[in-house]
Amino acid sequence: MYHHRLTVSYKGTDYYGWQDIGEGKDKPTLQANIQTVLEKIAKSTDCTIATASRTDAGVHAQGQVIKVSIPLAIDSKKLLLGMNSLLADDIRVLHCHPYTKAFNPNKDSISKEYHYSFCTDPIHNPLLNDSMAHITSQKPLDIIRMKEACQLFIGEHDFYSFAKRDTTMHSTLRTVISCELIQHTSSLATTLYSINIVGEGFLRYMVRYMVGALFALGKGEIELCDIVDALAHHKGEKLSAKAKARGLCLIEVSY
Repeated sequence: MYHHRLTVSYKGTDYYGWQDIGEGKDKPTLQANIQTVLEKIAKSTDCTIATASRTDAGVHAQGQVIKVSIPLAIDSKKLLLGMNSLLADDIRVLHCHPYTKAFNPNKDSISKEYHYSFCTDPIHNPLLNDSMAHITSQKPLDIIRMKEACQLFIGEHDFYSFAKRDTTMHSTLRTVISCELIQHTSSLATTLYSINIVGEGFLRYMVRYMVGALFALGKGEIELCDIVDALAHHKGEKLSAKAKARGLCLIEVSY
């Protein structure tokens, strides 16, 4: 087998997440799409894919990292060109390099960076539909309090109350390296923001529940102390609904 490390970018709008769930064209996944392309190039079904992050349905990626193993000796540049000629238009391989068999894109990663983009304009721009969430409320979001709350997530915490229940998970302790809310300027929106989160690793839906809690805080539905309490104790109920998938993008995986 020959192994390659790829950096992949994709728009997740039309996919049921990364992981192939074996339901074919009815529920297309990113993994299945890439698998099909690899099998065509290698002329073999003996191809495997390992990924750094199993992104959810509707989530995008700018810098997803995967390892592909194929029974074909092929130059990495030719593999990149061949894959991009066969992949759907909303998936692209940005980089491709020969790599070691031992490389595990998930376990070997040092950190992962996600950005959650949103706008608060009264009328949303349809050109932004796929890439960011449109957040509305009766009064303007309290951005200052949201920025303050971002700091609460930094460090090692028990994120049990900010993730999907998973009985197979041995620990819900995770370390967030940075979390900040940034305002951007764009001709497409008047009020455009992103919540940028870097962590050593994340639980299922963790980023989306964190962002959902920040939105609830900004709308005045919860208080700062509620977030502090949820980080300190296992809660049976979530502070808020998880944020929509469309605003979330995996920016970079570091090694």
